[in-house]
Amino acid sequence: MATAGAVHAEGDRGDRSGLRTALAGLTTRGRSFLAAGVAAAICAYVLGQDDLLRVGLLLAVLPLVCAGVLHRTRYRVAGSRRLSPARVPAGAEARVHLRMENVSRLPTGLLMLQDRVPYVLGPRPRFVLDRVEAGGRREVSYRIRSDLRGRYPLGPLQLRLSDPFGMCELTRSFSTSDTLTVIPRVEPLPPVRLAGEAKGYGDGRQRSLALAGEDDVIPRGYRYGDDLRRVHWRSTARYGELMVRREEQPQRARCTVLLDTRAVAYGGAGPDSAFEWAVSGAASVLVHMLERGFSVRLLTDTGTSVPGEGSDGFAGASQESADAAGLMMDTLAVVDHSDEAGLSRAYDVLRGGNEGLLVAFLGDLDEEQAAVLARMRQRSGGALAFLLDSGTWLREPSDAPGPRDGGGERLRMLREAGWTALGVPRGAPLNELWRQADRERSGLAAASGGEGR
Repeated sequence: MATAGAVHAEGDRGDRSGLRTALAGLTTRGRSFLAAGVAAAICAYVLGQDDLLRVGLLLAVLPLVCAGVLHRTRYRVAGSRRLSPARVPAGAEARVHLRMENVSRLPTGLLMLQDRVPYVLGPRPRFVLDRVEAGGRREVSYRIRSDLRGRYPLGPLQLRLSDPFGMCELTRSFSTSDTLTVIPRVEPLPPVRLAGEAKGYGDGRQRSLALAGEDDVIPRGYRYGDDLRRVHWRSTARYGELMVRREEQPQRARCTVLLDTRAVAYGGAGPDSAFEWAVSGAASVLVHMLERGFSVRLLTDTGTSVPGEGSDGFAGASQESADAAGLMMDTLAVVDHSDEAGLSRAYDVLRGGNEGLLVAFLGDLDEEQAAVLARMRQRSGGALAFLLDSGTWLREPSDAPGPRDGGGERLRMLREAGWTALGVPRGAPLNELWRQADRERSGLAAASGGEGR
């Protein structure tokens, strides 16, 4: 939930410019009264009619007085905005709460409230507020939603002030704005165990925990909240400050999610495109693995990963799972196509050693990139790939199957290299593919075990 503090409507730079703005805000009724008053005054002067002159002056002065009064009360309204929530999945709704408060001693006239929102979030909301008493407040709300992920600015809030006679209207803008973050859709995944040689996954061999109660031989300085029973008195006497024994933290299993963002690897656009499916799939796997206690890393073809991650390159090892998931969702909310031609930069990041489980969401691959992925398999304990063929995703469901492309050949190359590789049909649910990957991995493990016997 994001909250914007109350602010006052911004005024004009000077009294003269403010008066010019107030006069420019005369409504059709105000201009008509002014024109009628001037015409009546001219006629009264020509005809020598004093009574008509009085009427003309009254008609001309009334809109001017209304504009002046409205100009003098321009800083007397405060407003705030509250987003609930500030981060929503694509296709979900968020509610924006607006609160207006009359901080002056005089009641206001008719107010029209308008908030600026991007076109993709829907029509611009407008509200008409009746007379607000001195010290009174009004609260209104509206809904926004987007099928496209991204970060969308909301505001600034605009308030149209009007006098009781409807002679003049002034528009004031508030100084604060908020940002709505639309993250990819996250699909719940079943807690399957990809059996076999997938090191680092689930309860496999790489998930080794330190013995409970063992202490690191190097003490550290005392921090507020540390248990005094862990004070290391010998080191305290040696260094002259309070020192405590460091408790060894358990080693967590690792998972790297590779997202192929190359523009040449995907075709089409929009919420139902192959690229958006890949982004949503990567988000689902990241959240699923964090919930299962893994240290995870989001990696793209550019070789970059999530900012603010742990010192070992994996988020979740030194962060709370919710914070790590928030960082990754914010990154995926704005991720876009890259200009990279291949996956070599991602391979350079992975070539440092065993990185646990590797889950890749890939677009179109040529033979060279399939060979790079085959080498990646040697740097991970287990590897799972979801391959999205642009030809399949761009083809309408009612169309007849086209000529065979290289998708099947690339799948074969990945499987021969040790990947559990699956082709992704258009609109396929990820949870079913996740189960299918588990079944295929289990079948490969059983076959390997049978050959070993």
